[in-house]
Amino acid sequence: MAARALWRRCGRAAGPGGGLCRAPLPLPAPLPLRRRAHEQPRRARGAGGLLAAQCERGLFQEVFPAPSAEEQLPALLGPGQPPLAAYCGFDPTADSLHVGHLLPFMALLHFQRAGHDVIAVVGGATARLGDPTGRERAREPLPAGRARAQALALRAGLERLFRNHRELFWDPGGAGLGRALLLDNARWLGRQPLLRFLGGAGGRLRMGTLLSRQSCQARLRSAEGMSLAEFLYPALQAYDFLHLHQHHGCRIQLGGHDQMGNIMSGYELVTKYLKLFTFLPLEEIAHIMEMHVKEPEKWGPQKRLAAEVTKLVHGREGLESAKRCTKALYYSSVEALEEMSDLELQELFKQAPSAELMLEPGMTVLDLCRKANAIPDGHSGYQKITDGGVSINGTRVTNPEAVLILGQHILKNGVSLLRVGKKNYYIIKWLQL
Repeated sequence: MAARALWRRCGRAAGPGGGLCRAPLPLPAPLPLRRRAHEQPRRARGAGGLLAAQCERGLFQEVFPAPSAEEQLPALLGPGQPPLAAYCGFDPTADSLHVGHLLPFMALLHFQRAGHDVIAVVGGATARLGDPTGRERAREPLPAGRARAQALALRAGLERLFRNHRELFWDPGGAGLGRALLLDNARWLGRQPLLRFLGGAGGRLRMGTLLSRQSCQARLRSAEGMSLAEFLYPALQAYDFLHLHQHHGCRIQLGGHDQMGNIMSGYELVTKYLKLFTFLPLEEIAHIMEMHVKEPEKWGPQKRLAAEVTKLVHGREGLESAKRCTKALYYSSVEALEEMSDLELQELFKQAPSAELMLEPGMTVLDLCRKANAIPDGHSGYQKITDGGVSINGTRVTNPEAVLILGQHILKNGVSLLRVGKKNYYIIKWLQL
């Protein structure tokens, strides 16, 4: 009864976009059909431990194979049990992490926080084939050299996330943090002879199960069809699980869900995200949302969510940098502009031309705009200023003949941020002030 009560609890608590949790069965046995979240029985009380807590956050939407998981997982992951190993895979289809990676990674971190060992697998081998799930046509082939380079970049991003979580979100005085391991499946798949793979793991995978996948069915019905390489992608991912089970004792696989479900209201959307993408206690999240109802104009939940995610992904320095950029861009804060480094300015205004100028005696706003090539020559450029289309350091200027003043038009860090119109920025660096 305890096991069924837990998954009834999960069925009601999980939200769209939640994680997946898989427990292994012996490979010769056929995999039972997955139980969808909306098919879970009515929620019951009495569930506890890691899974129940993460169901409350909405991290788990599906679990399969359902009968085996319902019997084993609550006991294996309950309080007081020895640590297990869980893994999640990340294919380096680009040279950096994206926001879609964050949710399954958060699930990994919650397992690690509960004392379990976690493994992040970079798919240096599987990325060369490309996951066909949710795609209407095949990916462009990824050359081996590019796959290796992107895998190294993705690994660096994952290492940074593990480090930021350990240093900024974990209390070393609390219970033990589980171990974190980073691996690349090119280490074992790249050395696997084809005949041995087909005669081993390939002989135990059922064609009916592979063909029944919705993504496979959709591609087979399409005009382009489906290549053998794409069809074998699930088999290679299954082999990853087998390898990790044999060599690292891994018994749980986590992964993101590719369906976000129905569009939710803004209030519900933010409340789901605070639970999913932060480690804030649920009581604190409830308080934040109560304050949001009273003062929605302050955007409290959105700001807290942005701060927590930025701190995890970019560290404390990245959070402070993001705050400076936000104040400079959206609040026209002169103080924030003066504190920004050249790198931050270039990152924030990536498309903005930059110019180095010498401050000449009596130099005017009109002179500055023309030397920066920000306005056209003649009367139209002059009128652009008088019409209020130009601002310097966030302050609108309407007098073309106004002389530039240090501390007002030119900041203490020797920079002026010139804006013409709504979106055209120019970074001016003053020499020998």
